[in-house]
Amino acid sequence: MSHPTDPHHHNSNQNPHQSRQESRHRAPAAASLVCSGLGFSWPDSRDPVFDGFDLAVGPGRTGLVGLNGSGKSTLLRLITGELRPDAGSVGVTGTLGCLPQDLVLAADLPVATALGIDTVRDALLAVERGEATEEKFAVIGEDWDVEERARATLDRLGLAAVPMDGTVGELSGGETVLLGLAGQLLRRPDVLLLDEPTNNLDLDARQRLYELVASWRGALVVVSHDRELLDRVDRIAELRDGAVHWYGGGFGAYQEALAVEQEAAQRTVRVAGADVKRQQRELADTHVVLGRRKRYGQKMYDTKREPRAVMNERKRQAQVSSGKLRIQQQEKVAEARERLAEAELAVRADAEIRVDLAAGEVPAGRTVLTLRGVRTRYAPEGVSLDLDLRGPERIALVGGNGSGKTTLLRTLTGELPPLAGTVEPWVPLRHLPQRLDVLDDDRTVAENVAALAPSVTANEIRARLARFLFRGARADQRVSTLSGGERFRATLAALMLADPAPQLLLLDEPTNNLDLASVRQLSSALACYRGALVVVSHDLPFLRGIGVTRWLRLDRATGLSPWQPPEE
Repeated sequence: MSHPTDPHHHNSNQNPHQSRQESRHRAPAAASLVCSGLGFSWPDSRDPVFDGFDLAVGPGRTGLVGLNGSGKSTLLRLITGELRPDAGSVGVTGTLGCLPQDLVLAADLPVATALGIDTVRDALLAVERGEATEEKFAVIGEDWDVEERARATLDRLGLAAVPMDGTVGELSGGETVLLGLAGQLLRRPDVLLLDEPTNNLDLDARQRLYELVASWRGALVVVSHDRELLDRVDRIAELRDGAVHWYGGGFGAYQEALAVEQEAAQRTVRVAGADVKRQQRELADTHVVLGRRKRYGQKMYDTKREPRAVMNERKRQAQVSSGKLRIQQQEKVAEARERLAEAELAVRADAEIRVDLAAGEVPAGRTVLTLRGVRTRYAPEGVSLDLDLRGPERIALVGGNGSGKTTLLRTLTGELPPLAGTVEPWVPLRHLPQRLDVLDDDRTVAENVAALAPSVTANEIRARLARFLFRGARADQRVSTLSGGERFRATLAALMLADPAPQLLLLDEPTNNLDLASVRQLSSALACYRGALVVVSHDLPFLRGIGVTRWLRLDRATGLSPWQPPEE
């Protein structure tokens, strides 16, 4: 069934308490999502996000990837009806569910309301109290086991301890995401959209989400930079230049296909470049030949061996012939250049951030940070932390949602004083928080870096920014105009180029909301960094890629302890 572009087209006729039998008997194979001729532009932008965009997704698991700013989240908002397209239509066969990237639930919202079962549950409780009215039975429909189903769904997602009468404010950020997912699952959607679902999830929660995705039988579209999650999909849809490019298999197969594709593209560039040089040589040769002809004709004209009329006609014909030959050769050069430009467009920019900060190097064995009997805010009585960080160690700090990892980093920076104990940083340190709120939005990238490195010359700042891919005019962009990936690079540049150079970097979930290219750029930057690192992350491929030397797990009840990551 095709739907118009009404923002409420997906569910306006869907009774939230429709027959569960109908839901059970709907064939998953019928689930589909179709975008036809979709057009959309932001009011303050001259360039459209989508223009004549087409997409068709059937049953199975689809991973939607693309650079930051390519329109992935915008596309999901158009599909759900949160945004209205300027042109075209969105059609969904079956019921639609969506877990947005920035799920916001009021702290005082009851858990049952967040799950979408409060009305039916209240009717059930009323019937149990003896208020058996027709109205209550109509509300319940066939959902007599709604609380049991809700409890089973919460258990499946690791929320067994969450009370149905509790509130959202009692949950951690990761638990709130899982609660939102549970609410979607209880609606039994045929088509489910997930936007960066593993952000803020700890390792255990991620594993449960992976299992859910692997067992999904309807149509699933997941936007993610999580490589482990993307390895569990059936196909990859890459959003690039306003169109979708399809690749069969999971993320590993996608990478292999890209490598083959890019090798062929680079080969085409080499061939096209050689053709341009050949055509340029032939054009130069043509100029030489035409010059000789012109000199010979002038010599013949000067000697006047033939009648003037004959000589003038020959001169005219020679000029016409020379002009045609020159134009033809120039056209060949132009065509060769066009082929080269087209071939270069097919080669992706694989620019890498390069950092060479000798001042940030930490000698082996040098004490970088010590913690003695530290009790952080919110930690229970009797739980204290001790830690010695020496040399260019790279510590991965993992732990469950709500275990206090972010609080610990803020304590290390001095932003939060410890309730007990001492924190001693022995080297300059910098902190990259999750919110990326380090920079001044009203200043340019170069101005922000200069503010943290007042003794460094403007020319040196620009030279260093070029290594972070801010070259020329890009360094003069205001931070408020940057995309998510650009803002991240600018923040990383400002911290790593600060004066004095940081010898300890504290990173809090640095890969959240980064596209795959930005994650690769961050990994390359940290590979060049010679200082010490403490990284809070649940992205195991990323942590393995930056060469972690020590793994620590933080538990609210027991404190810090060594941890061994699962094998790849």
